[in-house]
Amino acid sequence: MVQLSTGDMLRAAVSAGTAVGRKAKDIMARGELVPDDVMIAIIRERITRPDCAEGIIFDGFPRTVAQAEALDRVLAERRMKLDAVVEVAVDDDILIDRIMARAAQQPGGQREDDNAEALKRRLDVYHAQTAPVIEHYRARGMLQSVDGMASIDEVAAEIEQVLKLHSAARA
Repeated sequence: MVQLSTGDMLRAAVSAGTAVGRKAKDIMARGELVPDDVMIAIIRERITRPDCAEGIIFDGFPRTVAQAEALDRVLAERRMKLDAVVEVAVDDDILIDRIMARAAQQPGGQREDDNAEALKRRLDVYHAQTAPVIEHYRARGMLQSVDGMASIDEVAAEIEQVLKLHSAARA
């Protein structure tokens, strides 16, 4: 399966100076979410590529209930569907510590949106706009929660196990 990280896709668009990148740059720097229509357009275009035919892991998407509902429509257009939704559950304070540590270790300095003010805003936005997505998928019986406080290797192994179970069920 191909992993589609919307954050990576947006940062690449910003670096390349595309129209989407120019629109997203200031929004991301403030720790806000890029508008739903922009994200859906990016996903709609990306999943048409041949490397997505065998399956997709969406990383950082959907971030709003509207995006989740739009994703269902986009996938249905392509005769695809979600098999599982994985939440990596973490403590806010530890998450901030991890991101600030990552920023301090990055060659060339931190990402523009890795600062205390933007992180707080991102968490506020997460709780207001993204947390309802968890409930959306939980109500549909699709949500699998993984302990994000474990080591990277343990989290990766748990996610891999969830994906294997759903892949086997699909087959």
